[in-house]
Amino acid sequence: MGEESVDAFGIPKASAVTESTSTSDKQSHSHPPDTGSSKDWRFWTVIFSLCAIGFASSLDNTIIFTALPTITQQIGGGDQYVWIANSYALASVAIQPLMGQLADIFGRRGPMITSVALFTIGAGVAGGASSVAMLIAGRTVQGLGCGGIFVFMDIITCDLVSQRERGQYLGIVLSFTALGSTLGPVVGGALADANWRWVFFISLPFAGVTLVVMWFCLTLKYPTQSNWTEKLLKVDYIGNIIFIGSIVSLLLGLNFGSSNVVPWSSSRVVVPIVIGVVGWICFHIYEWSPLCKVKTVPPHLFHHRTTVIGFLLAFDFGMLLEWATYFLPVYFQALKNTSALISGVDTLPLNAMIMPAGMVGGVIMTKVGIYRPIHFVGFALISLGLGLFSILGVDSPTAMWVWWQFFVAMGLGAVFVTVLPAIQAPLADTDVASSTSFFSFMRSFGILWGATIPPLIFNSQIDFSISRVTDPAVQAMLANGGAYSVVTTGVINNLSPTSRAQAIGLFSSALKPVWYAAAAFGAFGCLLVLLEQHHELREEVNTEYGIAEDESKRLNKDRVSEEGKASV
Repeated sequence: MGEESVDAFGIPKASAVTESTSTSDKQSHSHPPDTGSSKDWRFWTVIFSLCAIGFASSLDNTIIFTALPTITQQIGGGDQYVWIANSYALASVAIQPLMGQLADIFGRRGPMITSVALFTIGAGVAGGASSVAMLIAGRTVQGLGCGGIFVFMDIITCDLVSQRERGQYLGIVLSFTALGSTLGPVVGGALADANWRWVFFISLPFAGVTLVVMWFCLTLKYPTQSNWTEKLLKVDYIGNIIFIGSIVSLLLGLNFGSSNVVPWSSSRVVVPIVIGVVGWICFHIYEWSPLCKVKTVPPHLFHHRTTVIGFLLAFDFGMLLEWATYFLPVYFQALKNTSALISGVDTLPLNAMIMPAGMVGGVIMTKVGIYRPIHFVGFALISLGLGLFSILGVDSPTAMWVWWQFFVAMGLGAVFVTVLPAIQAPLADTDVASSTSFFSFMRSFGILWGATIPPLIFNSQIDFSISRVTDPAVQAMLANGGAYSVVTTGVINNLSPTSRAQAIGLFSSALKPVWYAAAAFGAFGCLLVLLEQHHELREEVNTEYGIAEDESKRLNKDRVSEEGKASV
């Protein structure tokens, strides 16, 4: 496995020699090492463009949450609201491993600009939609673009800096992503009340400016040894068809079940999930077989324990991130009687703290070169904060729920930017695209489960204790998944005082198991971290995809190199 001997805190023993070091040495013979210390205006222009599109895409990803009821009401098609909400997620998640392969075949610039263009076109179509079908089509195109954006943001950042620095610069880029996610629900609620079309149009200025900046300034190197025909032949068509079909099937089953369209025991839920799981297994079997010549997810990524654990941590992190941001507003709306917009404001301590916590975590990793202690402390804080949410009640003071959100946010931020460098630590720089795209997929896949498991627990607890509500009409309203819609639509305020008090008590008891389960998954993350092993984070950059040098600068570097050889 090539793992390194470390002490109890993940610090390498003096005598240990890592595989990553030897890999780095091998690479340095073929590519002159670059410490990445010289960061000129072109570097910062690229970082700026990644920050801008990260903000726009994450804003769009969350802005729909509070705006969806208004949009559905005004454009019609209430029975198709599931597709308005989920077509975006289906499109963005399933294609992410493919994006990694395209990045290696076609370089980073072309696919990234194409992803931004798709996102921009989709936003325009959705904002100008005159029918539900047109809105769903626009959201699907947006999702395709956003899936590529999320992958290429990480890939390009990793290309520009060394493993040791990646946490720091990922922290900068992802802080704007977190900012967009923070503002999304609040902005969505405000725009939906004014004009719902601006829920989608608001992304256009950011995406348009980014598209122009990237067209002129995203000058990245890429291999030019093959022509377009040879490049197209390198795409793993069979593998991607199996994978995308399987994931779409799996997500369809999850969406049907979690949206209460049909019962979880229905064949419309069970069959797609089974097909998706079996298909996913078949995909990896195909990738391991000699039939697959160019692999979308290379099997050697799973030869290193730390990389495998990192993928699992990405899934766990994504799930807990969505868990907290998705169900904390339920507490405010159900027990504190706030509107959807105000509940978004009340979760600002969670969302806003993730940004600085991520940047601090990235800087610490850059300075000390370790990641295991950061991961352990991060998941411990997540578990602690989510567990404390379980004792929040109707009369809990503001200071209590603010500080406990800080605990969760500090943990999420620390883990957010340090898992990907840990995944890549045992790998060669030639694996940046494939490892990053699968990491992005696992994180996004976890986010979908974070939106599926909490409502399942909440609704099951409601059904179990429904007898605490005495009015049969209210019982029927709350049972079988209806409790969540009663909370989020404000219907609870129309109940009689007695029924309302009983419903609030029911909601309070049903929320506790939701937070217990979340804390357990946080603790599971801590256990996974114990299985990680330390690898040295390389301080040199060995990549074929960095910023393309000016011709004069390249000639000058070649001249200095030749003079150095002559002097020797």
